[in-house]
Amino acid sequence: MHGHRHDPNPDPPSPDPSFRVLTPDGRIHPMDLAALQTLPSIAVDGCYIVSTGHGTSGPFTFQGARLADLIRRCWGHRPWAQVQVISGDGFGTTLGHAEVDREARPALLAYQVDGRPMTRAEGLVRLIVPDDRDDALRQVKWVGQIRILAPGHP
Repeated sequence: MHGHRHDPNPDPPSPDPSFRVLTPDGRIHPMDLAALQTLPSIAVDGCYIVSTGHGTSGPFTFQGARLADLIRRCWGHRPWAQVQVISGDGFGTTLGHAEVDREARPALLAYQVDGRPMTRAEGLVRLIVPDDRDDALRQVKWVGQIRILAPGHP
């Protein structure tokens, strides 16, 4: 996982839009858009995409699955502390339990924007942290891997 690059990245890193969820016990859960869409869907409005060095776009209404619901599907109700969401190009972010598991404006694995499906170029599945305003350091386009980290993980 590496930090955010400042140059634009308009092309998907891979033609394969599937991703995987890694749990603290070492299990790998393959995931794709169809599987993600079996989770409850929510819409969050007033979201912006703030690209480092490239300005702000929005507001948008993103719709998708709560990241917390995906974690519960793959890890159940066992304790966890953080989750890393990593793009297919290696960019990623880490979110804490308190940031993810909240009702109002939750972190979301979005697959629709403004009522239409996102294209692969837009991410197809994209991590949206609705209240992120800090140069998109929490927005992950082209989700490739999600790692659930147990309490006490270094």
